[in-house]
Order: sequence, then structure tokens, then C-alpha cells
Amino acid sequence: EVQLQASGGGLVQAGGSLRLSCAASGFSLDDYSIGWFRQAPGKEREGVSCISSADGRIYYADSVKGRFTISSDNAKNTVYLQMNSLKPEDTAVYYCAADLICLFGTVMGGGHYWGEGTQVTVSS
Repeated sequence: EVQLQASGGGLVQAGGSLRLSCAASGFSLDDYSIGWFRQAPGKEREGVSCISSADGRIYYADSVKGRFTISSDNAKNTVYLQMNSLKPEDTAVYYCAADLICLFGTVMGGGHYWGEGTQVTVSS
């Protein structure tokens, strides 16, 4: 059974940092592209970052480029999202997803498997 367990959310002041973790089970990180989406109240879900299982290319949304870094630890079967220089507009529920579209470092979408969200709140 595929499971994704996200953790690491919290309340932080603007300019601060958080690191989200997504522990995957039931599959290997080599099997599926994996990444993070977020959804703020009243807004559509947004793809934040992903790692392609095909070629390792990484996608970042323009809104987080230069501030967020996605990484993976295959030994732990865990994906991380290091979020620096956080802004109030980064406030959202962050979801880990796997078996998604993550192409050429420029396209992200879909998502067949989803974890529970973790709340990130950035105060001004």
C-alpha cells in the first residue's frame, strides 16, 4: 500500500525557514515522480516543486525559485522541502504527492497518490 506521511509544518515569522518531510512507503522513490503542492484558503492548488523519477530533473514554481529546495534521501525513502525566506503568501496547506507529472523541469501536475497535508503559516 502506498502511503505518504508529511510533516514539518508550523508557524514561522516572515523571513524564517521550515523544512517539510514526506516519508514514502509502499514504493521506491525511483518508481514515481514525487513532489509538493500547496493550497491556500480560497485559492487553487498549486504545484510547488517536484523531482522527476525519469531523469532527476527538478521543477520549481516561479513563486518559490531561489527560496525553496527539494531533495530526496533514497535510503530513507523521504523527500524534503527546505523553505527559506518565507513570506506570508507562502501560507498554505502543503501536500506531498507521488506518481505525478514532472517533466523537463518545467511542467508539474497531476498526482495519483497523496499524503495528508501539513499546515504552514507565515506571519508578517
